[in-house]
Amino acid sequence: MSGLPDLSLKLGRLVLKNPVMPASGTFGYGQEYEQFVDLNQLGAVITKTITPKPHLGSFPHRLTEVPSGSLATIGLQNVGIDRFIEDKLPYFEGLQVPLIISIGAETVEDYVDVTKKVDLQKRINGIELNVSCPNVKKGGIHFGVDLEVIRELVTCLRQTTDKTLIIKLSPMVADIRPFAEICQQCGADGITLINAPVGMAIDIETRRSRLGRNITGGLTGPAIRPLAVRWVWWVARTVDIPILGVGGITGAEDALEFIIAGASAVEIGTYNFVDPEALLKTMEGIRTYMARHHVRTLKELIKSLEVS
Repeated sequence: MSGLPDLSLKLGRLVLKNPVMPASGTFGYGQEYEQFVDLNQLGAVITKTITPKPHLGSFPHRLTEVPSGSLATIGLQNVGIDRFIEDKLPYFEGLQVPLIISIGAETVEDYVDVTKKVDLQKRINGIELNVSCPNVKKGGIHFGVDLEVIRELVTCLRQTTDKTLIIKLSPMVADIRPFAEICQQCGADGITLINAPVGMAIDIETRRSRLGRNITGGLTGPAIRPLAVRWVWWVARTVDIPILGVGGITGAEDALEFIIAGASAVEIGTYNFVDPEALLKTMEGIRTYMARHHVRTLKELIKSLEVS
């Protein structure tokens, strides 16, 4: 084999030069990591979830460590879509990396309104639809567990924008596959699997939640990786659109599990807090693996699990 392996992939209208990107909610608005990561080397940047209006987020405590991961309840803290466009978006004018904005809302109408504003911004290349955030009482968790609401929502947003549209699905259902099938039928360009399942931790001395009055939060980190890999493998046998795998990835070996199971790309979340250079290390690790195994293109690796 001559030359370097080709890590590029197609995601809707986007062509990404490699499959590695940050997971929403763990990379701020992108600029926060510029001193650690050359953003132009990433496959894409995904922002924290942006809502119609500013959100203050959850009460303290928002984060607690648990075995092999953490529980988090940030509550979609963000500046809102208008301030994002005015204050945060200009930073990306000087970059070439594709920009995907995560959006969340509490009604279909609000999702559509945000999408209309996003659609007018040429610098935003795609949308990741957060329908499964476990940190708010309304919105995400409701949309993510109702098949007919998902159908209505994806249909409306597909009619609103031609930008690459990715749906981040909730694991808090018995079977994700029907949700993935509806997303494909309604015109989604990709699916992200999985968002954080809901968990809780108790301080037995005080008999109170370790997340304070929030009680529960999203379980993230290596603890959920086997669950996420399984869902990717299962859904990849059901739909034909690209899957973005996320959940407990700490490096190339973890990312390769997702890709071999059926993911076209991967998102790194919690581990960005541990090692801000994890994204680039993972990208290079995938390239090294492909060269060592004489794999020429990423496509050859996707969904290559051998079942004996």
